[in-house]
Amino acid sequence: MFKKFSPTTDIAGHTPVKTSIQRGIRAGILSQWKIEPETLEAIWPKKEGLVLVKCREHISIYTVHNEPLLFQHFDGPYYPTLQLLHKYPYILPMVKVDRGAIRFLLAGAHMMCPGLTSVGGYLPPADASLPAGTPVAIHAEGKDNAVGIGITKLGTEEMRKVNKGVGVELATYLGDDLWALQTL
Repeated sequence: MFKKFSPTTDIAGHTPVKTSIQRGIRAGILSQWKIEPETLEAIWPKKEGLVLVKCREHISIYTVHNEPLLFQHFDGPYYPTLQLLHKYPYILPMVKVDRGAIRFLLAGAHMMCPGLTSVGGYLPPADASLPAGTPVAIHAEGKDNAVGIGITKLGTEEMRKVNKGVGVELATYLGDDLWALQTL
């Protein structure tokens, strides 16, 4: 999504978000992410105004004090930025890719099932399996912080069985143009 993103050409405008819509966004975030209301209050205080930055390809970036906090593609799920995910690493479920997939991940490629199911990879156990369409934090073997954020294209149990094709579609990754943005 953010492989070639330029704030000067790809941003259509900035709009303050109405309070009623902010309540809906808060409710959506609490239902999608694994956080308590107190954590959301620490991330985004209720008194702080949220600003919608409309971008090309139907991408919406939400900022507080010009700092990007989360983004959304069309009306899909809310994704945190990688900077926010590094501060609060538990807000998204985790998957891990093996060492061989790291260079492809950092080049912007989607994560294939074999990279997630191999010895160095990790998928949640069967009792905590994730359905298709779940936003996930992508970690890399031997690294402490998340190196990407994506959405599962298959359920985790289906990834184990099929072990072929795209398992996680990449939304943002370490080193892309959203990562480089500190303010908007």
